[in-house]
Amino acid sequence: MASPLKLGVLDQSPIPEGQPAGAALRNSVDLARLADQLGYHRYWVAEHHGTPGLACTSPEILIGQIAAATARIRVGSGGVMLPHYSPLKVAENFAILTGLFPGRIDLGVGRAAGTDAATTLALQRDRRRAMPDDFPEQFGELLGYFEGGPGAKRIPGGRPNSCEVWLLGSSPQSAIWAAELGLPYAVADFINPDGAPLAALYRERFTPGVRLAGPRVAVAGWAVCADTADEARALTASWRMLLALLHRGQLIAVPSVAKAQAFLAEYGPDGGGLPLRRRTITGTPPQVRAGIEALADEYRADEVLLVNILYDHAARRRSYELIAREFGL
Repeated sequence: MASPLKLGVLDQSPIPEGQPAGAALRNSVDLARLADQLGYHRYWVAEHHGTPGLACTSPEILIGQIAAATARIRVGSGGVMLPHYSPLKVAENFAILTGLFPGRIDLGVGRAAGTDAATTLALQRDRRRAMPDDFPEQFGELLGYFEGGPGAKRIPGGRPNSCEVWLLGSSPQSAIWAAELGLPYAVADFINPDGAPLAALYRERFTPGVRLAGPRVAVAGWAVCADTADEARALTASWRMLLALLHRGQLIAVPSVAKAQAFLAEYGPDGGGLPLRRRTITGTPPQVRAGIEALADEYRADEVLLVNILYDHAARRRSYELIAREFGL
């Protein structure tokens, strides 16, 4: 039965052990083509730096490749980590994308570093001192380039053909900023599984305006679907090992299921350090549909973005195929 709930993909471009990063990026383009054919609403790519397990360091470059390879689906960033960059340069990048693919580009903006402290420093132009925590000012400047306003020169590609801007977050402050600015808000449940109060705070504080007449919430959550519940559970072993080692400060490529299962057999289901409270939706198509709908209900979300990190690209494709079929996309 078809569902009115909109579904999208949040792709972290996982790098399977033994494969180059280029293969992971090509897998992202391939998965986006499939998502477009299956009827998913959005396809967002994440930004990470300095890790051997995730390939996308430049969302705007991958967005252009994906938008060119697809026909209908909205394509965007989940997200651009604005503190690393000049707001003008981000605006120019997304103005070009919008000019090439009008009506299809999303600019999801985040505040997190997406990497470790040393890599954060390396990304800075001026490394003599720590950069100021001035995200609200940066974000306001970025919006000004698209919309005009005091002291802001509108760039080519600004309204009325500008990209759709979202604020991403997993903290109360991000919810308040999104509400005050009247922007759509995407909550990262896969980072903070207690994020439903953030969506409620956003709705409570939302200020209607020229950007949105009412609040709009998307939630991003882990979801792995397979033909059997046992198979789906087995597929999650790779990211459980990856995240367990990440919590120990060890960065690795995505391990095979067999390698990860051996690791978890030795160290336990949490890998000796992975917080078990992370929400994961796994199982057969009916089980995953029930989990996704429960997640949407908890957040009162208009959309759900599905994310997973699997070793086998064919298994990732199959997971999204099964979910699309179950929801009647």
